[in-house]
Amino acid sequence: MDISIFNKSAIEAFEQLYRATFINSLGGFKSLVIVGTKSLSNITNLAPFSSFFHIGAHPALFGLIFRPGTEERHTLSNIIARQQFTVNHVHASMYVQAHQASARFPAGNSEFTATGLTEAYEAGIDAPFVQESRIRIGAVMREKIDIALNGTTLLLSEIMHVSMPADCLQKDGFVDLEKAGTLTCSGLDSYHQTERLARLTYAKPGSWPQAFDTE
Repeated sequence: MDISIFNKSAIEAFEQLYRATFINSLGGFKSLVIVGTKSLSNITNLAPFSSFFHIGAHPALFGLIFRPGTEERHTLSNIIARQQFTVNHVHASMYVQAHQASARFPAGNSEFTATGLTEAYEAGIDAPFVQESRIRIGAVMREKIDIALNGTTLLLSEIMHVSMPADCLQKDGFVDLEKAGTLTCSGLDSYHQTERLARLTYAKPGSWPQAFDTE
C-alpha cells in the first residue's frame, strides 16, 4: 500500500481551499446540526455546523466553534444579541437544504425561506426550531471565548429544551440517533448515514466489554 506523508511545510504550501478540505477531512466523522437563530429585527437564520460537541452533563453544556472571517456572521451576532438559539439534527430527507443554508445570503434574507425548511417554536425558547428535524435542542449561551491562536470563537451553551421521537429514547437514557435517522458528515461537503456495531458495557480492569442493548 502506498503511503503519503506530509510535514508542516508541505501542508502550509497547499492551495488555501485544498488545505481547508484536507484538514477538515482529517478530523473524521463529526456531528452535523443546523443552528436556528433570530435577529433583534426578527429575521430568522439557519446555518449548518459540524463543530457541535459535548462538554458536560450537569449542567448540560455543549460547545460550538465559529470560524474566523471578516464577513458578517449572522448566527453568532444573533446568538449574542438574543442569547437563545436552537440546534437541530439533520436526516436524509433534509441534508441538501441544510447544506444550502451555508450559502452567504445577505442580511434580511431568511435561510428558512431560501431552503424551504419550516420554522417551529416551543414555549420558552426565543428562536426558531426546524420543523423537519427529528431531534431538536433549545439552548442558552453561557460563555463566549475568543481563541487568539486562529481567530475562532467558542460558544459554551446550556441545553434548556429537547424534543425527539419517543421511541428514540432507550431505558437507560441513551438516545438512538440511528433510529432518528441522524446523519454525520466529514470534511466540508460529505454526508453519511451510520451503522452501529454495538453498545459495549462499562470498561473495567480484569473483564472484557460485552455487547448489549436496552430498547
